[in-house]
Amino acid sequence: MSTKTRTAPLPVEVADRLLDLLGSDDLFRERFQRDHLAALRSIGYEAPRPGPITACGAVSAAEQVAPFASCKVTRLAPKETIAAAREEIMSMLLRGLAQTTPRLDLGLPTSQISRK
Repeated sequence: MSTKTRTAPLPVEVADRLLDLLGSDDLFRERFQRDHLAALRSIGYEAPRPGPITACGAVSAAEQVAPFASCKVTRLAPKETIAAAREEIMSMLLRGLAQTTPRLDLGLPTSQISRK
């Protein structure tokens, strides 16, 4: 079974900085929870631009959604938890995210997580 990657891998510098800040900086953590895309851009993330055509033809509008647009966090895990899982999260960010995304939220039961 193959898993289609939904996001491009993050550059190592951006992933490293992201994990540093999520594990230490309260202001960045607040910003990340409020607007994760703006927080990512503030540390140098640039969404890759999709090519206008693939080997199979034109890229559909559905496939041109900004990477990380749906990676939302309602409540971040404690800094210590993110630091402890740093290697695993870094590995995921450097490979590109598929259907299994790092759980950066507090780990609330699904029924308690609000969906927007």
